[in-house]
Amino acid sequence: MTDTAAAPAAAPTPLTLDRLSELTAEVAREVREGLHEVRFDARNRWSVRLRADDHTDVWLISWTPDQSTRLHDHAGSLGALTVVAGDLVERYWDAGLRERALPDGGGGRFPLGHVHDVVNASDSPAVSVHAYSPPLTAMHYYEVGGDGALRRTRSVLTTDPEPDAPVLEDVPARGGRR
Repeated sequence: MTDTAAAPAAAPTPLTLDRLSELTAEVAREVREGLHEVRFDARNRWSVRLRADDHTDVWLISWTPDQSTRLHDHAGSLGALTVVAGDLVERYWDAGLRERALPDGGGGRFPLGHVHDVVNASDSPAVSVHAYSPPLTAMHYYEVGGDGALRRTRSVLTTDPEPDAPVLEDVPARGGRR
């Protein structure tokens, strides 16, 4: 009899978190060398897909001060990021909301089910490279309730890590106008 509780969940991709981290670091070097154009938009995070194949999407994302993603996961995709320039903060769920710094040159890995928010909490712009495998097909968004429990609030079908999804404040109240 085998111990199934100790067996890791099968990943939906042949790529590992280590390989995704290596890939984002490789592309981050390309960005630093000026091989990819970076733009900044003070209203919305700017992003562009740099690579795509059957197993992986690689995105370049820029962040002006105070821009964030909102608490989310990447549905059935693994992920990794490398910070190319500036500093980001990751807020992630681990039986409560935790926080870690993602400094220039640093990065993070996102196993299946990893719920997090990335934010530029500094006064300077930041740039990061993200890889997802398999390529994104959906994202789930969450909130932490008054009781401290994590709750999924919605899901979005998307192939873009920056989906144009309204935030709660943008949705008119029921039965009336804002």
